[in-house]
Amino acid sequence: MRFWKIFARLLSGMSQLLFAHRRSDILRVATLNIETIKSLDAPELEVYRTLRRPEEHERAGVLVATNVKVLQRLLASRFRIVSVLLTPTWLERLEPRLRARSEDFRVYIGEQALLETITGYQLHQGALAVAKIPPQPGFESLLGAAPRPLLLAAVEGIANAENLGSLVRSCAAFGVSFLIVGETCGSPFQRRAVSGSMGAIFEQPVAQVNNLVATLMNLRKQGIRCLAAHPRPGSNRLSSEDFRGDCCLVFGAEGPGLSSEALAACDGTVAIPMPSHMNSLNVAAAAAVFLYEASRQRS
Repeated sequence: MRFWKIFARLLSGMSQLLFAHRRSDILRVATLNIETIKSLDAPELEVYRTLRRPEEHERAGVLVATNVKVLQRLLASRFRIVSVLLTPTWLERLEPRLRARSEDFRVYIGEQALLETITGYQLHQGALAVAKIPPQPGFESLLGAAPRPLLLAAVEGIANAENLGSLVRSCAAFGVSFLIVGETCGSPFQRRAVSGSMGAIFEQPVAQVNNLVATLMNLRKQGIRCLAAHPRPGSNRLSSEDFRGDCCLVFGAEGPGLSSEALAACDGTVAIPMPSHMNSLNVAAAAAVFLYEASRQRS
């Protein structure tokens, strides 16, 4: 009889250990601190009130997602959510995905008319979120980890956030290992850039550098060809250029183009053939064409 009592205790102990082990394997789900708001005056809502001052957000180390598709990609990313601001309808639709996150965060609920006062015009879809910008890997770290043959992109002088965001999206679409953002560009984490990328910035690696020209020269020293997208006479035709080896495609703003220093730091210039009455494309469109061609050759 005593044997069976001891055996039963052993089984009970083993069951408890197994249950504890299984509990430790269960992924933690977020605790949603849901708060209904009637105004946007609270200090913790300031980040939503200052959507037109993106520099403040960047200094605070946060980004703002302002449409549902971007928010959904944010929820699927490694970026840490700080808070979300939703209409009741979008809370109902997104609550399972919100609870699937591992971190706790606050969920503010407001009516559509209240949320529209943020922008002063009819709001997108009634869903916004704030997230922390995680520490970004440095240029050398990204270069060392990138698969070969390398396909990189670099940008100079792009202040238009939508163009920069679209370019990030093209990089993600066509297999760019990482995008090099020069010191004269805006931030790819600004609100309009995040929207322009359609959330691709949450996955596409980016290196922000303090001296683009020096970075290009460094790449060339390591045997990586730097090719400037530049429609000047004498440029090679895009279709005749070989992009199958290690290379970095360099893009400038549509108006001024690349600086003379950046052009001098490149191995050569390449242009998209166009009729004589057209001499350039929007930089986001041109980058998509260049990156598609490079991807096509590699595939």
